[in-house]
Amino acid sequence: MVAFCLIVGAGARAASLQPLEIATKSGVQVFSVEMATTEEEKTTGLMYRKELPDGRGMLFDFSPPQEVSMWMKNTFISLDMIFIRADGRILRIAENTEPLSTAIISSGGLAKGVLEVIAGTAKKYGIEPGDRVAHPLFNGH
Repeated sequence: MVAFCLIVGAGARAASLQPLEIATKSGVQVFSVEMATTEEEKTTGLMYRKELPDGRGMLFDFSPPQEVSMWMKNTFISLDMIFIRADGRILRIAENTEPLSTAIISSGGLAKGVLEVIAGTAKKYGIEPGDRVAHPLFNGH
């Protein structure tokens, strides 16, 4: 697997991008994702960002699978949150989340990962619960 490096500006940490694919009824959609694996990365997520390009996202690693609760505190852009089971199947999608909201957004079941992408992505590409996500995080269940 090839990793890419993105420098976001002076003083910003470099984020390695990984490919992630979602197989939908209309075909395979490929995204470049940053990984959120540490507690600090998972707590911060996409907070304080002013934009997120189409085709980019952040994948949160919640191993082992668990009930996941997210929120939009300090997040300035609306997102689609895609909750993914250990087997790589999409469990639930919270579309068009409200920026800066402290309302809890729940996975509604056991999730191993959460993919955050720009709002409207799920609708644009026909991404639905049950679709399969291909990424190394979901290989070992």
